[in-house]
Amino acid sequence: MTKHLLIEIGMEEIPARFVRGAINQFHEKLDAWLNESRIHFSSSKIYATPRRIAVMFHDVSDRQEDTSEEVKGPSRKIAEDENGSWTKAALGFAKSQGVNEEALFYKTIKDVEYVHAVKNTEGVDTFELLSKHLKDMILSLQFPKNMRWGNYNIKFIRPIRWMTAMYGEQVIPFEIAGTTTSNSSKGHRFLGHDIELRDVNEYAEKLEQQFVIADIEKRKHMIVEQIKQLEADNDWHIPIDESLLEEVLFLVEYPTALAGQFEEEFLTIPKEVLITSMREHQRYFPVLNKEGELLPFFVTVRNGNEDGIEQVAKGNAKVLRARLADARFFYEEDQKMSIDSAIARLEKIVFHDELGTIGDKVRRMKHIAESLSTHLQLDEPTTEQVKRATCICKFDLVSQMVGEFPELQGTMGKDYALKAGEDQVVADAIFEHYQPRFAGDATPKSIVGAVLSLADKVDTLVGCFSIGIIPTGSQDPYALRRQAAGIVQILKDAKLDLSISALLQIAVEAHNRANLLKKEANKLQSELTQFIALRVKNTLMDIARYDIVDAVMESGFDYIELTMSKTNTLKHFITEEVKPTVEAFNRVSNLAEKADSDQINVQLLEEGPEAQLHQMLMDVESKMEEALQQKQIEKALQYLTELEQPITTFFDHVMVMVDDEALRVNRLALLHRVGALIHSFADFKKIVW
Repeated sequence: MTKHLLIEIGMEEIPARFVRGAINQFHEKLDAWLNESRIHFSSSKIYATPRRIAVMFHDVSDRQEDTSEEVKGPSRKIAEDENGSWTKAALGFAKSQGVNEEALFYKTIKDVEYVHAVKNTEGVDTFELLSKHLKDMILSLQFPKNMRWGNYNIKFIRPIRWMTAMYGEQVIPFEIAGTTTSNSSKGHRFLGHDIELRDVNEYAEKLEQQFVIADIEKRKHMIVEQIKQLEADNDWHIPIDESLLEEVLFLVEYPTALAGQFEEEFLTIPKEVLITSMREHQRYFPVLNKEGELLPFFVTVRNGNEDGIEQVAKGNAKVLRARLADARFFYEEDQKMSIDSAIARLEKIVFHDELGTIGDKVRRMKHIAESLSTHLQLDEPTTEQVKRATCICKFDLVSQMVGEFPELQGTMGKDYALKAGEDQVVADAIFEHYQPRFAGDATPKSIVGAVLSLADKVDTLVGCFSIGIIPTGSQDPYALRRQAAGIVQILKDAKLDLSISALLQIAVEAHNRANLLKKEANKLQSELTQFIALRVKNTLMDIARYDIVDAVMESGFDYIELTMSKTNTLKHFITEEVKPTVEAFNRVSNLAEKADSDQINVQLLEEGPEAQLHQMLMDVESKMEEALQQKQIEKALQYLTELEQPITTFFDHVMVMVDDEALRVNRLALLHRVGALIHSFADFKKIVW
């Protein structure tokens, strides 16, 4: 027989950013416990609002599954005495397994006989197990922040106010911090009343009658559809930011979208400022026209029905007006500050105790950016733009606007720089040097922005690794993984003729010049190379399967564009038809590992297959080098495949491991050279068929 199981924990309002994690953890723990307890169920569903997290399991069996397990005991030598009777060891084993001695039997394992018993365990009632274990399971939940309340020595994300725990029609009895489980739940704090459940199937429907949409996806769908309706009714475009939608989703139990208005005079403030102020302070969605221009309207989601909706809109507009007035004040005050005075204030902002101030960081970035400009052979006007952009790229960090909204760094720098008369390319680079800000974000469009972004990110990486700040687990306070991924993305998108090793070497030299290195330079560069390698691999995994990525990575990944091209080419090359080619390459690689040198004595090469393989090697080396220089990756691989036939013929007619040491060493050297050429494209031994 089966019944549905419902567990709901009702609390004071949970911070919206914690709700998703809380319900997912609760669901996973319950799911894992049911499976470990051998209690079967057909499916499950989660529910969550700001005041509750709940899980329902469908068709939960009323008893644990019975088990029958064969258990191994002591060997026959220990289990049986010289008279053929059971020893104390055997009898003790039988007792521990709950069986009679007559039930013991022998089984042979690796030529040794061991006594065995079949242990049968009868399942316990599900209701009994739930009553014993649910409380501990709930108290085992862990949250980013916890509270204590009353005189209870219990920590939880928020004070528990009610608990619904039902198995079918039965209430599962337990108590936490003075709150006892029941078959009742609470409706909307202001619009609803308590509900009483006769059966768990009534849960979602009865709550909805009391203005609580407990179903997460249904509530999200309601919000989106209501926003779309406002769009259609007013001929607006309302961009829905997913992170904002997620937050609003867990701020309301019964959503009603509404629109409000603010004064047009605020539109003189940059659009990004208005949108950020609406989103961060008020959780409002901005309203645009069809051309993407900001309109003096906003959309918010009320936690309630449509009663008094116009008054609610006016109240929200009043609050927003005060926020926008503050933003306008910050914006106007910031423009009274000169760029030079702002830069001077950077000397008082500490980047890190061991790495100096933001001013120190900017000076290192300037050295790195100038070295990159030389390495990339940028023309003089572009180099001057790089220098100027680097000098002023952080000046907006001391602005009041960025102090209020840190996410506007770069955005305000660009705006203020243009108003101060800076070159458009320089101003754009101030914004671009923070890109990409997150996974999937755009990379800098200009070469100036790309160079500046690389300088900023690699300076942070080198500095942090040098003083021992290396990400471990989920800890990454300086977002070093994102910085490294950003470097890879920029090198890929901008198609710069710049290697990872050259970039790191330039940055390490800048830190050495500033007497900041706390590690030996080569060791530091090696650590950073391996750290960036993981980001390169993640990028390649988006375009090819793991073994192809491993094969290409094994041959080197210093130049991102080349590595990407080789991965794409190899992905299309690897088919069943080329298996003989790959096998020939791998045969060479296996023997090449035995070589001590790659120095070939041409005089010792025998006429025929051996000399022919050497000649083909010379030809292919030359043609591949030219093809790779011209970035003709497919052609380079095609040239490499020309080695298959001479390799096969060589192995068919030439004995490599001969007694004559000079011949053996020379033939291994030949294979070493061939193998090195093959490996320069990819390690084909990594390919999985």
